[in-house]
Amino acid sequence: MLGIAWSDVIGVFESIKWYLVVFAVIVIVAMIVAIAVRKIDAPLRKLIRANAIVVPVIALVAVVSMILTGPMSTLLNLSTTTAKNAKVSAATTAKASSLARTIAGEGFVLLKNDDNLLPLANTSKLNLFGWASENPVYGGTGSGAINANYQIESLTDGLHKAGFKTNDELTNLYKKMGSRDSSNGTFNKGWSLPEATKSQYSDKVINDAKRFSDTAVITLARVGGEGYNDMPTDMSKVAYNNNSKDYPDFKPGESYLQPSQTEKDMIDTVCSNFDKVIFLYNGSNPMELGFLNQYRQIKSALWVPAPGNVGFDSLGKIFKGEINPSGRTTDTFLYDMRKAPWYNNAAATKYTNMQNMALHLPVAKGVYFDLAPSFTNYVEDIYVGYKYYETAASEGAIDYDSTVQFPFGYGLSYTKFSQHMGDITKDGKNLAFDVTVKNTGAVAGKDTVEVYSNPPYTNGGIEKASANLIVLKKTKDLKPGESQTINITFPIEQLASYDDKEAKSYILEKGNYQIAIKSDSHTVLGSRDYTVGDSITYGKNNPRTSDKIAATNKIAEIAGDVTYLSRRDHFANFAAATAAPSSDVLAQKYVAQYHVNKNFNPRTYDDKNATMPVTNAKNNIKLKDLRGAKADDPRWGKLLDEMSVDDMSKLTSLAGFQTPAIDSIGKVATTDVDGPAAINNNFTKQGSIGFPIAVVLANTWNTELAHQFGEVMGQMAREMGIVGWYAPAMNTHRTAIGGRNFEYYSEDGQLAGAISSNVVSGAKDKGVYAYIKHFALYDSNAMMVSVWSTEQAAREVYLRPFEMSVKDGKADATMVAWSFLGPKWSGEQGWVNTIMRDEWGFNGMALTDSFGEDGRGFMNADNALPNGVDAMLSTYGNGPNVVNDKSNPSSVMHLRNASKHILYATVNSGAYDADSVAVKTPMWKTMLFIVNIIAAVLIIGAEIVIVRKYLKRRNDIPGQQEQH
Repeated sequence: MLGIAWSDVIGVFESIKWYLVVFAVIVIVAMIVAIAVRKIDAPLRKLIRANAIVVPVIALVAVVSMILTGPMSTLLNLSTTTAKNAKVSAATTAKASSLARTIAGEGFVLLKNDDNLLPLANTSKLNLFGWASENPVYGGTGSGAINANYQIESLTDGLHKAGFKTNDELTNLYKKMGSRDSSNGTFNKGWSLPEATKSQYSDKVINDAKRFSDTAVITLARVGGEGYNDMPTDMSKVAYNNNSKDYPDFKPGESYLQPSQTEKDMIDTVCSNFDKVIFLYNGSNPMELGFLNQYRQIKSALWVPAPGNVGFDSLGKIFKGEINPSGRTTDTFLYDMRKAPWYNNAAATKYTNMQNMALHLPVAKGVYFDLAPSFTNYVEDIYVGYKYYETAASEGAIDYDSTVQFPFGYGLSYTKFSQHMGDITKDGKNLAFDVTVKNTGAVAGKDTVEVYSNPPYTNGGIEKASANLIVLKKTKDLKPGESQTINITFPIEQLASYDDKEAKSYILEKGNYQIAIKSDSHTVLGSRDYTVGDSITYGKNNPRTSDKIAATNKIAEIAGDVTYLSRRDHFANFAAATAAPSSDVLAQKYVAQYHVNKNFNPRTYDDKNATMPVTNAKNNIKLKDLRGAKADDPRWGKLLDEMSVDDMSKLTSLAGFQTPAIDSIGKVATTDVDGPAAINNNFTKQGSIGFPIAVVLANTWNTELAHQFGEVMGQMAREMGIVGWYAPAMNTHRTAIGGRNFEYYSEDGQLAGAISSNVVSGAKDKGVYAYIKHFALYDSNAMMVSVWSTEQAAREVYLRPFEMSVKDGKADATMVAWSFLGPKWSGEQGWVNTIMRDEWGFNGMALTDSFGEDGRGFMNADNALPNGVDAMLSTYGNGPNVVNDKSNPSSVMHLRNASKHILYATVNSGAYDADSVAVKTPMWKTMLFIVNIIAAVLIIGAEIVIVRKYLKRRNDIPGQQEQH
């Protein structure tokens, strides 16, 4: 869970400093006056000095009131928000726990099972080896952390509940080594991997273990986190505590996703003493697991990414055989990631000619962001993950078996299945066929139907991968011998490729399209061809049926001057395209477009033809009257006419973890919260049980479970008085080292979109708008990093989950990334308007990522609002979150447009359910009113006493009465 950052404290101080200055001036003036009157008559002197005390008290009350109702009001509202059911009910928690166990049971992936070691039929005792067996990873870090209010079921707990006993001597060995480093947080990334050295496994420890059980379980874990560090590709270059003084855990060039020397020693020790070994990998990023093939003793292996609070219960049931694993990989596991096309272009490179744009920003006490303009080249183009390996194998460019250990979409079961593909039929603009799945094994289980297309490719033509996931379906639980027929239907236009060079639109080229069902991206179970007689261009007069207007080039300039990988001549340019960047200089033609706040002209995006919109009208329309209204309903204009400029400014600038109340139109305040796998209210510290991380959910390949997950998250949010959820995150696992891969779904956009769109629609069914994030190409921890990519790759890979979440999930909110797209911050690029709104039909609101008091140095209202970003994730201030000139007609027009998007999302949320609509005065405001009344009474009373004393003293002085 994220706390209040030091930058927030600085932001609060910045927003109230002038109030404090004014108060200090009043106090100083009062002191000067009190000293200056020392020579005048006593009665008057005492009157003035008494008031020199009263006036600062009055000023103090006034200043405190203005601070609380002004700059601090949002933070107070968020910190004191209460509702009838501020906590998640026990019944909903129980429902969530049950679903979490189901997701883990279907999301853990069986990678290996030689000799059918699993399930463990004749073993009830287990030796758990590896420090991570006692200290596994349960969630992500930062906003992805597990809420401390709920009990965690450990790995050993899960095994014990399933009836297994574990070796206490080994457990105590690891306990003595300490627990997982809690500093592994947002901005303090620890990479050390504690592990018992070979010398700690004495003869006694090993012999006792062998007497305890003949079965050993080895667990290794890797953790990723929110922040600006991705996983190191060279462990010798990061802070790391070696487990022994006798040797380094990693040699130069070895990555965090390889086993350390101490881990290798432990694996070797275990396999030298046990013939039945099970391996568990507890991490969200594909690790290099080639050692699984080197030891015949490692008969079974499971991928068990972070399971949340209760997911390890399902691991025990998998071991026992009560759950038959059905998970599939969402990424490709490689033997050597140094051969991946992204490897030399994963880490950001600093521009050497842009040092004048560098930023030094506070984020925590004594900790600063040192941000400098940097870049990452997405050189692999559309060939991300399996799309490269399958295509390269078909072109003879790689040896597949020595390159890929576990393909995308791969997973074993305790049973066997057969799949039969029927003939393809055309139904209007759709293609359809049946797949009959039969359980041919001895136990019940679920299977996954994976449908891929292989389009016709012309050498040197539009880039196309030879394998493209287009449909995924999961069967019910099939009993031995039972069959299920699944209907597959998809639009023909889904087979099209995006041509960003010639047609600048989607094209379905003529030729034969192989439609195949596979057990993974590499293994074909059956296929049919569909022939397109004439090429179809989905241009201006023929848009895809799912688009409002035809897609055409909107971001082509972000390709820059980069050489991209091409399938032409069997990937002939692989070495040149995938090499490390040859230049670290931003081309001069882009330098003028590069904006940070200190060089940004707030009039850059002025609409010269703008006229001042109507404000403060009296049309007698309230926001609740627009619930369910279409986005083009003319009543929206009349409602917006009623708002003042300050109303609109408040709505757009103070949107951190909330949308504020606007009394003039009867808009109620709403609360937004963080948490990709748990609802976490950072202000009240209330939260929900933590689900397995996004990777586990995607590993289920089960869209129905995704929808149920969205529903339960929505239900928990509503019980906490929340209608906005900063999730799901749906960026792409472009590389294996992405620090935030744990909260993203997959290397494949179609799979990510199928899961995310169902999560979004599930939450929406409960009245919660999900902020699909981070729009877009924020596929690593990349604050202020310029991403260069082809528009084809952006549309076919990176934007696909967002597109599906808008079109299929009906998303009403999005969060814009911290990264730059080419030379411009993502929110300044304009694609929220041109692609998300104009093409896809998005009507909701777009929000920045965490804004702070300084816009992180590169975000501001004047570059956000004109380009489709409606709200700043800020809770205070009159800084860059507020437009520079509220009298500028263009700025007010942009404020008005943004306000409409925010209002559209909120009025169609649970905040405007029939029993929810009420503009309530926060309790702290009521208390402040009472305190101010009491203070006013006391001050008036004190002033009466002071005046009476003055009159009495004056009347007691001889000669004063005669003067009257």
